[in-house]
Amino acid sequence: MIHKLFTSPLNLVVKVGEKVKEEVDKELYDLDTIQKKLVHLQMMYELDEISEEAYKVQEDDLLIRYEEAKRREMEQWNELTKR
Repeated sequence: MIHKLFTSPLNLVVKVGEKVKEEVDKELYDLDTIQKKLVHLQMMYELDEISEEAYKVQEDDLLIRYEEAKRREMEQWNELTKR
């Protein structure tokens, strides 16, 4: 009983941390989100809302994230098809 009193708050913190990490990963590595951001970035550039330099920096970041997202997707697919 006493053990649960001390470990329950810790378990809750761990679960919240896992959920936060899951949401951050989804935001950073969700292919649809990245594609939408790339389209939005392109529109901003074409409408002269951002400079070419800012566009290139943000585009590079998004493309790196896109490649990582695709790599993760392939790893998940390989794990699922192993069975």
